[in-house]
Amino acid sequence: MPRYLSMIRVNEADAPAEGPSPELMERMGHLIEEMTKAGVLLDTAGLTPTAQGTRVTWSGGKLSTTDGPFTESKEVIGGYALLQCKDKAEAIEWTKRFLTVHEDYWTVTCELREIAEG
Repeated sequence: MPRYLSMIRVNEADAPAEGPSPELMERMGHLIEEMTKAGVLLDTAGLTPTAQGTRVTWSGGKLSTTDGPFTESKEVIGGYALLQCKDKAEAIEWTKRFLTVHEDYWTVTCELREIAEG
């Protein structure tokens, strides 16, 4: 079965300063449990803020590093989920369910990409 990477994109400037609500975390926990039992969810995690990140770039034959925060970024990857589904349609349905557990004031986008095997 194909695997998919769902990259969860958020705008750090618009995210609630206190983070996800306890109710959101409870709903997400139930969904994660359901996805795990269904054999769909292989791994998932949130990421620390970009202020704690570093970008490593290869350009013109040279390496450079830039410490966060990355002010030019409007959307950043705030987390990920690694899914194994029968097809892309199933992966999209699980991704939609993940998005709809969030309260209305969140703006969250998931970029879903199939992992190239072999």
